[in-house]
Amino acid sequence: MNYYLKKSLDFITTLFLITLVTFFTFKLLPGSPALSILGPEAEESQIEFLEHQLNLDRSLPVQYFIWLKNALTGDLGTSYRYQQSVTSLISGSLPATVSLAVMSLIFTILIGGIFGILFSRVSRHRYLKPLFYVNQIWISIPSFCTALILILIFTLKLHLLPSAGYSGFSSLILPSLSIALGTGTILARYIKSSIENELKQDYVRTARSKGLGENTIIFRHILRNSLISSVTVVGLSATQILGGSIIIETVFSLPGIGRLLASSISSRDLPLLQGLIIYLAVITLACNFLIDILYSVIDPRTRTKVKA
Repeated sequence: MNYYLKKSLDFITTLFLITLVTFFTFKLLPGSPALSILGPEAEESQIEFLEHQLNLDRSLPVQYFIWLKNALTGDLGTSYRYQQSVTSLISGSLPATVSLAVMSLIFTILIGGIFGILFSRVSRHRYLKPLFYVNQIWISIPSFCTALILILIFTLKLHLLPSAGYSGFSSLILPSLSIALGTGTILARYIKSSIENELKQDYVRTARSKGLGENTIIFRHILRNSLISSVTVVGLSATQILGGSIIIETVFSLPGIGRLLASSISSRDLPLLQGLIIYLAVITLACNFLIDILYSVIDPRTRTKVKA
């Protein structure tokens, strides 16, 4: 079977299973959605009428396929709390979340690449060893703790950057750094290990015997070969960034998906919560799918491992 076709089928199958589990899990929760909308003072006739409008009087399989059909057309229902379509609420929160995720990923790659190269040369330069211990510290610190430290330094002490709200590039620096300092240091360790493994290869000894400098060997040859394992880590970091942004958006009061998710949980807004879960699942699967495609482009041998 074609590699790309198989990955596409895996994507669709996994997404279908996620929608199935999500829908029926929410149906197991106690309480009536119609009663949640109308309130405890609603009459029985009103509840029955609304349940009919929401197709709640039909069997669960029929309800699922109606919901799935609507979801495929972009209709994820109406929010109980906001009385707006779930799709419009999610699309309205996307700019802040996407901006935060992109900036966090850029910072992650920069931090991981720079420090990964530095860490690979720690054994030859004693003055770089403290950086390795700093890396260990940041890996163990949760992103929300990092956020509080950055707010203390750059907002309360130095008065350089805002700590709340969404007003452009400057308001995203601290939130993205809060996420990237954790994911970037993890990426740095992988790059360090990959570079150290490549330094032991025969082609490196050949390059040295030809008189090439250490920096030339690293930047022209080793980094290219280290890219394969690093791409996988970047993909995992992208999904981790999406998860971390939920907490960080709440800390920095960003009007993104994270704050919307927290609001839907606290208010038991089931249609909104259901739509957000599907959104996060789609984004996560899409990131993994793109990483698989990019991995096959960098290393074509992976395509040949797929059996028909």
